[in-house]
Amino acid sequence: MKIEEVKSTTKTQRINAHSHVKGLGLNEDGSALQTGAGLVGQAQAREAAGYIVDLIRSKRMSGRAALFAGPPGTGKTAIALAISQELGTKVPFCPMVGSEVYSSEIKKTEVLMENFRRAIGLRIKEVKEVYEGEVTELTPVETENPMGGYGKTVSHVIIGLKTAKGTKQLKLDPSIYETLQKERVEVGDVIYVEANSGAVKRQGRSDTYATEFDLEAEEYVPLPKGDVHKKKEVIQDVTLHDLDTANAQPQGGQDILSMMSQLMKPKKTEITEKLRLEINKVVDKYIDQGIAELVPGVLFIDEVHMLDIECFTFLHRALESRIAPIVIFATNRGRCVIKGTEDIVSPHGIPRDLIDRLIIIRMKPYGLEEVVKIIQIRAQTEGIKVDNEALQELSSISERASLRYAVRLLTPANVLAQQNGNDFVTAEEIRDAADLFIDAKTSAQVLAQHPNDYMK
Repeated sequence: MKIEEVKSTTKTQRINAHSHVKGLGLNEDGSALQTGAGLVGQAQAREAAGYIVDLIRSKRMSGRAALFAGPPGTGKTAIALAISQELGTKVPFCPMVGSEVYSSEIKKTEVLMENFRRAIGLRIKEVKEVYEGEVTELTPVETENPMGGYGKTVSHVIIGLKTAKGTKQLKLDPSIYETLQKERVEVGDVIYVEANSGAVKRQGRSDTYATEFDLEAEEYVPLPKGDVHKKKEVIQDVTLHDLDTANAQPQGGQDILSMMSQLMKPKKTEITEKLRLEINKVVDKYIDQGIAELVPGVLFIDEVHMLDIECFTFLHRALESRIAPIVIFATNRGRCVIKGTEDIVSPHGIPRDLIDRLIIIRMKPYGLEEVVKIIQIRAQTEGIKVDNEALQELSSISERASLRYAVRLLTPANVLAQQNGNDFVTAEEIRDAADLFIDAKTSAQVLAQHPNDYMK
């Protein structure tokens, strides 16, 4: 019998512009490594971002805002994503682009408020009554269909659960039997059933059923200790936007008319301010009772100069509200006209009164050595082997054109190297790729030299 191992394609599918960023790359004292966690250079900006992370963790920066300002290709988005990596998955991080607010379905300020609420987490600690154990019996009890006909329907299900301390037999609702079928629960599985909601969670196969063979795909778990019926603390992380949408959806009936009316509703529906205030009251009540804990996250708005004067005015009020996340802006613009006005020029396209509220982090252009290191990291991330001459060629191209353009040449140059039968990408393939795909500056020069060849 022939067994072949199928290679996973998950890694190759998930490589994107910032796959190599794993954190800020800081020492224990907060100083930046020259190269660390996928980031190169920008020592001052990374150290400043490290202080922002500390403030977020200590919950001292809620409702404040920072601005990453610098030329294109200086790592503004990379450092913002590094902040999210440092904070971990438990702290909400909501990225958006300034142009996302322009929609024909929903107001600009509503899009901003939605993202504000997505960036505020709520950690709910709940003690639930559960039945936990290994399934020893699973018997559905059928009765005659009350609607008539020849078929039978499940009236209830008998399930036996066993722990190290004892056993218990339960009589459960037929709706729970449907959940058991969806979870594919069978005798020998370890499960727990919530007493109040009836939710079923399959934890794995009991380790008493473990075999001596290695070709088992099951995850084996030990037999639960204690009684079958117990109290268990469950921690659930949600965002305020999750609560908004859950309460905004109409609780219609299960008949065909109710279902059709829900299908006919528009996909995007605005959540009213009244509903949000009511949810805030419930959240405050939970926090006072010690049931929940507020976790202010990060809202990252890239290309912030794309927002107009109405959005900036709204941001003023949103930042001053009692429940607000940490907002990080990023822009590559210098002095320009504020969108939505005709002649108001301001630094970075942001109104001066909002700039006064920001702590601004300056991003500097990369040096030649840093560019070479960044290209090496990107080539390693994409699994491309590049020789030293090709690296020097790419660094000179980045100096003449841009770093982003040089990095984009890696993949086509690798394809050319494979066609030529080379294991490494050479400088010749880099030059060939550069001839095939021109950069933005060269394209602009062509337009300037031949203005009459193109439509106006």
